[in-house]
Amino acid sequence: MALVNQTIVAVKKYVLPSRFLRRDVRIDFFIPVMSAKENEMSLLLINDGQDMEELGLVDLLAGLYRKNEIRPLLCVGVHCGDDRKNEYGTAAVKDYKGRGAKAGLYTQFILDELFPFITAESGITVFKEKSFAGFSLGGLSALDIIWNHPESFVKAGVFSGSFWWRTRGLDEGYIEDTDRIMHAQIRKGNYSPWLKFFFETGTLDETEDRNKNGIIDSIDDTIGLIAELEHKGYNRLTDIKYLELTDGRHDVATWAKAMPEFLKWGWGKGM
Repeated sequence: MALVNQTIVAVKKYVLPSRFLRRDVRIDFFIPVMSAKENEMSLLLINDGQDMEELGLVDLLAGLYRKNEIRPLLCVGVHCGDDRKNEYGTAAVKDYKGRGAKAGLYTQFILDELFPFITAESGITVFKEKSFAGFSLGGLSALDIIWNHPESFVKAGVFSGSFWWRTRGLDEGYIEDTDRIMHAQIRKGNYSPWLKFFFETGTLDETEDRNKNGIIDSIDDTIGLIAELEHKGYNRLTDIKYLELTDGRHDVATWAKAMPEFLKWGWGKGM
């Protein structure tokens, strides 16, 4: 089956030296083997690209293409580096432990190095749309980049997003309404009506419950972030998709279950 799927989705592997990150970045292209006009191909960047083999992205994509369920989509998996907790995060604000210190450089890498590289290697100069997805801290990173550069993107996909990312520790006077960094960014940011958002959480994502309300933090933080988007003007029915998986965990196996729903939501033939 894997060999058959490779005739539907080709995988090309690259190494891109980054002057911003001062490291070589491994990049994987997942290319649909089908004819498509240049402006019919969409682009999806995926953080933590090193997990795409375990996630089974080739087989997932091939199955959807075989059933004619999604439109042409070039997926680009960006492998994380050894300094993941600094490269991912929120570019404008470090967390209370100083993590995310290189998130601004990572944003520059995406916009100024990766985009031109994709154009050069794929030969596609105009994509129908560009989107970004990620898992856990990589999901926070993807949303942070999209939110602050909406002119470059259309859709965000966040699986078990690290929306707890905060400016103060729980024992440092933490205030939920003001100290969660991504929530504050959305509250202070601008409304871009073309943006769409997909969020996934699992009921077994974690066990922590900061405010003792009976809802684990990953779900609580995601629901709170969705509320901020709604307050900003986004419609829960047309602009936001929330998928909560019963018994879903903070792991690749759970995200693999959610990935087909995300792909059909974003690039389904009826969308």
